[in-house]
Amino acid sequence: MILETDVYKIGQLTRTHGVRGELAFRFTDDVWDRVEADYLFLRLDGLLVPFFLEEWRFRSDDVALLKFEDIDSADDAQHLVGAEVYFPKELTPDDADELEFSWRHFIGFEVWQADAVLGNVADVLDQTSNVLLVIATADGGEVLVPAHEDFVIRADHRERRLYVNVPDELLTLNS
Repeated sequence: MILETDVYKIGQLTRTHGVRGELAFRFTDDVWDRVEADYLFLRLDGLLVPFFLEEWRFRSDDVALLKFEDIDSADDAQHLVGAEVYFPKELTPDDADELEFSWRHFIGFEVWQADAVLGNVADVLDQTSNVLLVIATADGGEVLVPAHEDFVIRADHRERRLYVNVPDELLTLNS
């Protein structure tokens, strides 16, 4: 049986597409494409259930159309709409080079400063040349962290963590 700690959320199925059983998948991480995964997990009735990928294609920067094995009609696909999609940590590449990813890849990552959790990356503000990570804190607030190599020390892709070293003055500007 797959445990919650063995996977991480990478998106959600939002609607059916066409009559062949395809589903629109809004994703925050395209790891399944980068490692050519054979399967993904869907949360159905509280359980993580594996579904094998037959094919997929990208529709936009954050939406793909997925076709799962044995889901061959819109009616078959309809019961999967709304399901959260998870990826197995064991398939996440250990040697992932941060330069291969856009900053949006890190949405959902837990952010650590020293030995404390700041929060989770909730969004990325990338409309200007100064990209900012929006960190949702446990108290319901937000902190903006510059997405820059001077502040982002390293990324642990398997554990989905970003380690940062941000001056306290910058952290208090946002709160």
